[in-house]
Amino acid sequence: MCSGEVMETTVRKFFERYERFFRQALGDEADMDEAASFYAGEFIAASPAGVAAGKNDDRLKQVMAQGYARYRMMGLKDMRVRHVDLSPMDELHCVGHVAWTATYVRQNQSAVAIDFDVHYFMQVLGGEPRIFGWVAGDEPALLEQHGIV
Repeated sequence: MCSGEVMETTVRKFFERYERFFRQALGDEADMDEAASFYAGEFIAASPAGVAAGKNDDRLKQVMAQGYARYRMMGLKDMRVRHVDLSPMDELHCVGHVAWTATYVRQNQSAVAIDFDVHYFMQVLGGEPRIFGWVAGDEPALLEQHGIV
């Protein structure tokens, strides 16, 4: 399923839904059960801060709710997918290379658009894609570079 046209359409639609959800969460309209539905039962995350593993449980929902609240406090107003490229691994797994643009609006300042990429490890079972891992860049350094924090 993760190779070919059907997989590509399925994963692209997944990221369209993910983008819509993220934008709703920025408006404080997010259902954390829906947020959790994007992720597999267990997952890994890697960034310059290290590698972490987690479970899709109430703790994840709490951390995600806090994360969206933090983004709102920092002035994040919009999050858009610019582009999705896929690298198939086998019939059930692929990497979604997602190019995002985050737009921050701070009081008495011009809007700041920040482009960044995240690489999502995807598993498609029963036609349903889920994120089981991701690799992200140095978000704190990028935010500091653009004067957000």
